[in-house]
Amino acid sequence: MPANETMDYYNAVAEEYEYFYRDWEAAMQRDGADLRRLFKDRQVAIKRVLDASCGTGTQSIALAKLGYEVTAMDPSRNMLHKARQNALKYNVGDKISIGRANFLNLPRAVTGPFDAVITKGNSLPHLLQDDQLQAAISNFYNLLRPGGLVVIGIRDYDFMMEDRARFVPRQYHEGDGDEKDYILFDVWDWDDGPPVTVTFNTFIVSGKDKQYQVNKQSVKYRALKQEELEKMMKQAGFIDLKVETQHWELVATAIKPAAEG
Repeated sequence: MPANETMDYYNAVAEEYEYFYRDWEAAMQRDGADLRRLFKDRQVAIKRVLDASCGTGTQSIALAKLGYEVTAMDPSRNMLHKARQNALKYNVGDKISIGRANFLNLPRAVTGPFDAVITKGNSLPHLLQDDQLQAAISNFYNLLRPGGLVVIGIRDYDFMMEDRARFVPRQYHEGDGDEKDYILFDVWDWDDGPPVTVTFNTFIVSGKDKQYQVNKQSVKYRALKQEELEKMMKQAGFIDLKVETQHWELVATAIKPAAEG
């Protein structure tokens, strides 16, 4: 799927993106706590963080509230607009530097080095080809200071490919009074490729009483296996690679060597 189609998806869902979560604010606080735990007791003290796929600000705002210096980047204009609104809402508008970039042009958009580079929310698998993924991970490596930490969160595609689910419920939000109800679900279309990809067809049903409307948006992901991700991270030069499960994500962490060569 071309990059502009991915942007069409995120530009279209930005205003309703909070409904993708059962409780967006709780998810923001939870992700902040998880990242702070990963940042603790590192060889390099983590203060300056690059969020390479900030979306509406879920992780960036949480980290700014915790006192980190955050640079937040995303390729979707509408998601960035929502991120700026959310940063003001949570009183961290002056603590986050927000800009527009994708994984492949990050080095032209930001100035390192950073103590940590993060990408959460299954953003990296929007890159479908090996060379794109390797280039993105190498960009993360080059933007880190020696001893810096990378954090990459993706879906557990190894598990997903076992049964290749088609119908996947998301969330139901009941509006108060005259406010709209929101019902979200996906229909997933799998393609054996190579590489194996899965298109999320997201249906957003909104309305009240007997009047509802349906909006469908589609976006494609590389079904990126854990082994593939680990291999690419090692090829970029990362060491001390660890993978853990956080809620619905596989989260890989690794270090840029303190002394290269």
